[in-house]
Amino acid sequence: MNKRLDLGKEAIFPLILKMSWPSIIAMTAMSLYNFIDAFWLARLSSQALAALTVCFPIQIIFAAVGVGTGIGAGSFSARMFGAGNTSMARKTAGQIFPLSFFFGLAIIASVMLFTDEILIAFGAFDEIMPLCRDYLFIIAFSAPFLLFTMMANNLLRAEGRPMLSMYVVLVASATSAVLDPFLIFGIGPFPHLGIKGAALAAVIAQILAFIFSLLFLQLKSSRYALVWKSVRPDIQVIKSIYSTGLPSININLILSLVLVVYNHVLSGFGHEAIAALGICFRVTGLATMILFGIGFGLMPIVGYSAGARLYQRLKESVFTTLKVALSFAVIATLFLEIFATQIIGFFSTDVSLTAIAIPALRIHITALLFTAPIIIFINMFLGLGKGTLSMFLLFVRDIVVFIPLLIILPSFWGLTGAWVALPLANLIALFTVIYWARKEMRRFEIV
Repeated sequence: MNKRLDLGKEAIFPLILKMSWPSIIAMTAMSLYNFIDAFWLARLSSQALAALTVCFPIQIIFAAVGVGTGIGAGSFSARMFGAGNTSMARKTAGQIFPLSFFFGLAIIASVMLFTDEILIAFGAFDEIMPLCRDYLFIIAFSAPFLLFTMMANNLLRAEGRPMLSMYVVLVASATSAVLDPFLIFGIGPFPHLGIKGAALAAVIAQILAFIFSLLFLQLKSSRYALVWKSVRPDIQVIKSIYSTGLPSININLILSLVLVVYNHVLSGFGHEAIAALGICFRVTGLATMILFGIGFGLMPIVGYSAGARLYQRLKESVFTTLKVALSFAVIATLFLEIFATQIIGFFSTDVSLTAIAIPALRIHITALLFTAPIIIFINMFLGLGKGTLSMFLLFVRDIVVFIPLLIILPSFWGLTGAWVALPLANLIALFTVIYWARKEMRRFEIV
């Protein structure tokens, strides 16, 4: 469990697999939990599933702070380990304590004070507002624990121990998945809480994940060797974290904005369309999270190689990971296209919902082929500490390309236009990402 990988010397392909598979399992577990969450709430009612879909971009904002800060801390720590500056890497790890506490309390206060205003802004309407309110009010209390866990996971990967980060996510996902049906439907001695039960299960799971993350960071075998001195806020280290982390936060905020626009566009087609989006995001999200897991495995290798000036190793790592990601994307696309009808039927037998969701899923699936290389190159940029470039590229995809397509295409093709906007935006964005990736690769040749 405590074995540490040598990011600078191990053979590249086996190292990519060793770094990626724990992240893949962790991301798959997270996606499966979202899958199961949607499955049970769909059986509660299509309105409950629609409410969950409306609240999802709000949760992405919670996660954006944790993921962004974690990516910044992990990228900076990996570069410090590669440069031999272990003391700075340790100080970086200590900063996640005050940061997760501060942002967690800020999120809770914001939700408590402006619950309805937030929900209306994110696409809730009268039919599902009570359900949205019930879910959001409880889920907000998971914020401090969620943020700390996401930050700690990136730090564990940065020191070459992705297995530990995987264990944390598995604990959280398994806990949520097991508790969901008991708390939603009141099985056995548990109370019937409906959508509140799904939120409460998530809060309990994140508390457990926090405990495990804390224990793993304090293991005697850890290179971070946390002491109270490291936990005190350090402005210079925090600046270094957010030089990469802030753009990463903005990347996730952009995703949240996209989902808000999606919810508003689909609300004109009824709550079934929003529920269909919820199903599609969870099914395609399962494949996308695996791609992110592959990318997360690459990022520390890139950071370490850049810090150690191993540029040829860096390039080989990127292209090896790209081949793995593309191979998976092709297989996943074929599988999901073939079994789209059966997958939608697994969630719901509601005729009006399945009639919308099946073609939506078939169209959304095609985006995976373009998403795979985008994710790999974005993680390369993040590993290099180029968070601003990553943010710019995703800003172009989501704000400049996707949102206008999402608004314009339904005027011509109705609901089909709303589904087509996603793969089309990813295809257009891929050309921009490839241009900047090639430019970065040429820079390594002259260093």
